[in-house]
Amino acid sequence: MPNTQSPYIAFAMLLSSNGHPVTPAELHGLLIGRSCAGAGFDADGWLADAAQLLETEPVDTVRNALVGLQEMVKGELTSDDMAIVLLLPSDDAALSDRATALGQWCQGFITGFGLNAGGKDLSDEAKEVLQDLVAISQVQEALEESEDGEGDYMEVMEYLRVAPLLLFSELAKPAAPAPKPSLH
Repeated sequence: MPNTQSPYIAFAMLLSSNGHPVTPAELHGLLIGRSCAGAGFDADGWLADAAQLLETEPVDTVRNALVGLQEMVKGELTSDDMAIVLLLPSDDAALSDRATALGQWCQGFITGFGLNAGGKDLSDEAKEVLQDLVAISQVQEALEESEDGEGDYMEVMEYLRVAPLLLFSELAKPAAPAPKPSLH
């Protein structure tokens, strides 16, 4: 029986009860993607991108949850931990459900990144990460309920916890401040 108290389930229930046809995984991917593309952490920009995916303007409870999610992501991306926590179903959910959510997360990431990357030049390594995300977004049906399937899922999930940080460090980190001229 799925854990109805998981953050994923609670957020999914909030979204569906307000008529939003989107999963928490896709929304979280969108947020991480736009952040890694250099969109910054302006709440209005995030809410505008999220509203497109939500298909309607979010009510206050959903808006507050989205702003809270952004604050959490900002903390993760700007900390020294070098990993992000993915908003996905818990381990007690069926592997097929978790794999579908993983694909939705990647689709959201690609959308968010694409909306905000604006023709920026990417390193070969960054292009490879984006290609991996596109491939992962299409692989969810390939994972089978087995120990190998669980292992593959965990490997992909661990990759997704660190790979976006490469894009963030390349495109979104603020430039070092210019040295102040010395007064003689």
